[in-house]
Amino acid sequence: MRDRPDDLDEELLRPALTAWGIEAATLNHAPVGFGDHHWIATGAGGRRWFVTVADARLRSYDELGRAMETAAALREEAGLGFVVAPLRAFDGATLRRLDGDRYAMSVFPYEEGTAGEFGDELPDADRGRLIDLLAELHTTPPPRTTPARPVELPGRAALEQALADTTLPWLGGPYSEPAQDLLASHAGTVRRRLAELDRLAARPGEPVLTHGEPHAGNVLRDGARLLLIDWDTVGTAAPERDLWLAARDEEDLARYTKATGRAVDRDLLALYRLRWALNDVAEFVAWFRAPHGRTADAEQSWDALTGTLQELAA
Repeated sequence: MRDRPDDLDEELLRPALTAWGIEAATLNHAPVGFGDHHWIATGAGGRRWFVTVADARLRSYDELGRAMETAAALREEAGLGFVVAPLRAFDGATLRRLDGDRYAMSVFPYEEGTAGEFGDELPDADRGRLIDLLAELHTTPPPRTTPARPVELPGRAALEQALADTTLPWLGGPYSEPAQDLLASHAGTVRRRLAELDRLAARPGEPVLTHGEPHAGNVLRDGARLLLIDWDTVGTAAPERDLWLAARDEEDLARYTKATGRAVDRDLLALYRLRWALNDVAEFVAWFRAPHGRTADAEQSWDALTGTLQELAA
């Protein structure tokens, strides 16, 4: 996130880091990604760590904990060197509550490299290597902590309520009324797309271990080395959950099939592409119905909601 969380006392981070044996000489907010909050902690000797603070209102603490444990097991037990996994605290935990039930913190090794942005296209060589990494991931037995990732939209009920209730104004903040009008103007499109999602989801596919969001923003490149970051959404699902984001053409899909012996289902590619867009709409609608300000993150969310609805209509 670009904005610092207003309701989090950043001074809580320093004592919390001691659970990992980290005495932070400096702690700098890192305005990167979307969803979680990040800091870079630097010790007296110059060693750095990447600190992530997640809002447990967006995904449950237990669910996030299982995802972090899964990522750690993939690195420690399965030996997947491309997994940037959370470090374990002295008590073995990969996730710790920071201030009651609201925020939870994980600590990661600081990795050198460059990540892109969501929507960026990887160079051909990097994309090929990413397909190979996903093939390796998808053929790895899921650790026992791995959560299932069903196709159903977690925010669907609230989205359908927002579509049905056009009388009560949204009063969360400066983007509430424009967002309500925007959703109303695309209501027919969203309803049709939800029906299409239901049709495509009738055959969900055989589950494997998936990353969930292997787009350019979660691919860290350091020379010839490729790493996958942000394992919050790791879980079992059809492989197309990853492939629609990673593969660009038939050559990529053929490369995946050769590596895994598994044919790619085009209908499931369409399913997960559509699910991503509708999930974004549901999350942004929830954002703008809730209290918010005119911030950089709110502006980014507004642009994303507008673009996503336009794409769904097209």
